[in-house]
Amino acid sequence: MPLYETESIVLKSFSLAEADRIVVFLTQDHGLVRAVAKGAKRMKSRFGSTLEPFSTVRLNYFQKEDRELVSIQDVELLSSCFHQASEPAFLQTFSYIAELLIAFAPPHDPNETLYRMVRACIDSGSSSENELASVSLYFELWLLRLGGYLPDWTRCRECGRAFRGDEAASLQSTFALFCVDCQKASGRTKVLPLHREMFSNVQKLSPAAFLGFAAAYPETVSEISAVMKKIAAHIIGRDVVGEKSLAVKL
Repeated sequence: MPLYETESIVLKSFSLAEADRIVVFLTQDHGLVRAVAKGAKRMKSRFGSTLEPFSTVRLNYFQKEDRELVSIQDVELLSSCFHQASEPAFLQTFSYIAELLIAFAPPHDPNETLYRMVRACIDSGSSSENELASVSLYFELWLLRLGGYLPDWTRCRECGRAFRGDEAASLQSTFALFCVDCQKASGRTKVLPLHREMFSNVQKLSPAAFLGFAAAYPETVSEISAVMKKIAAHIIGRDVVGEKSLAVKL
């Protein structure tokens, strides 16, 4: 039974039996891991505050062959989000990020790029509702890109022509864009040059830098995020909203 050690982010936890908890970690080296924390619910638990949501920890765990659940050997706290997580807006946003991540990421599938992106979102220092909305969009778009689900918004899906800088495009039911000449129905959602610029900048900037760019365009952030949420819901078969998951008909 091998022992693993890796930096990890605590995503969520829930009760198991009388004194134990199951904790979901995003690990730097081994992807998404579900672990049993024995005695974590006891008043004098050896885990203390190390299992608080969105904390970064040094995780040591044992894993038996053919078992998805692993057993925690030790947890060392590296950084905490205790004070931020006490704010409802922060908790709602990062609970949503955690739930979406759990829905998308296969267990025990290493993805260091995904780990670094989530860590950067947590470390971005976002606190206001607009900043948290921008971080949410940043995460949504990158999660879809890393999963291979992000549409190409640089050119028309039908004719392949690159959009001009001042050209509006038409959003299709497939979430791809058509140019004015190729759109097949009126009344489609318009994707403006600013939408495409922000869509592109998310993929070029760090979360902290993107917060600075997006600060002047909260409505545009909301509009693009609404599209990303629809793509995610289409893929996993449900909407994810904060700590609640709602079934949707597609």
